[in-house]
Amino acid sequence: MSDSYAAAGVDTAAGDRAVELMRAAVGRTHGPEVLGGVGGFAGLFDASALRDYRRPLLATGTDGVGTKVAIAQALDKHDTVGQDLVGMIVDDIVVVGAKPLFLTDYIACGRLVPERIAEIVRGVADACAATGTALVGGETAEHPGLMGPDDYDLAGAAVGVVEADELLGPDRVRDGDAVIALASSGLHSNGFSLVRKILADRGLGYTDRLDELGGPVGLALLEPTRLYTSALLALLGDPVSGGAVHAFSHVTGGGIAANLARVLPKGAWAELDRGSWSPSPVFRVLTDLSGTRLTDHEGTWNLGIGMFAIVESDYAGEVAATLAAHGIEAWQAGTVRVGDRDLGGFEQGAKGVDGGAVRLTGAYAD
Repeated sequence: MSDSYAAAGVDTAAGDRAVELMRAAVGRTHGPEVLGGVGGFAGLFDASALRDYRRPLLATGTDGVGTKVAIAQALDKHDTVGQDLVGMIVDDIVVVGAKPLFLTDYIACGRLVPERIAEIVRGVADACAATGTALVGGETAEHPGLMGPDDYDLAGAAVGVVEADELLGPDRVRDGDAVIALASSGLHSNGFSLVRKILADRGLGYTDRLDELGGPVGLALLEPTRLYTSALLALLGDPVSGGAVHAFSHVTGGGIAANLARVLPKGAWAELDRGSWSPSPVFRVLTDLSGTRLTDHEGTWNLGIGMFAIVESDYAGEVAATLAAHGIEAWQAGTVRVGDRDLGGFEQGAKGVDGGAVRLTGAYAD
């Protein structure tokens, strides 16, 4: 009986093959700041450009894709989850106004299939290129016996930079600021444990077709996370409206109100008008299947809003127009207020942040 590493289920040759298959895609994310290419023990990034900053602050974030990967695995479609990973990470970094510099990824799998790993990483690399982020390294690990042969999970971390006096956040938010909502592309990468339960409870498979979604359920669910970073950085650099931006909020786990409350200062509150937007069909289909209401899922799904921008009210129109010019639908969903009021029904204190308060009012548009 062999006691080799291969006999234990780890194929190092397949790992080498995966690296070769992904090399070109990763290389396309590299500018002159990246040193050493692919395959080193550490990714190298030339930080000498930071000397031009008056006081550079490094921003870092880490995340994964969550159980959305179970749908990718079931459909054997792996070209979108890489974008989900990048979106979940770099769009957290841009919330403070930071420009992403570089990202590293990590893929754990039960059995290393080079073509599958390369497909995942190509998705990561393409999204990195779209957001101006260098993919400087990563790791792929086989975990036979711990994960099933076709199972995998992926995570990553990124670093960005922002000038200290340009840092966005609650301390910049003022009474009367407009809350601008930015449309999502769908579910993004949150709430998929609930999604999978709803489908399982109804006996629906990912290849089953639903007319309301225009095709197989699984393909609609795999719609990749929208990337906001480039548009938001362009907004911040706009000579007319850039200086009017006070804060961003990325609508991820916890839903709409909780994530917006995180970037409001203590004592501030906002009411969002549900009538200002119509949640996309995927949310309505899932709600109908579960016999619930859209309002029941405001703390789980983004329901059509992937990001918020809090801006000076006089510039709300210009901000929405700038975002539209970069392909992102945006609209005013509410206004920030500061002062005493009854906060019954408002959501506060999200993710350990003692910030503001938010609630949604009215009915969703048809």
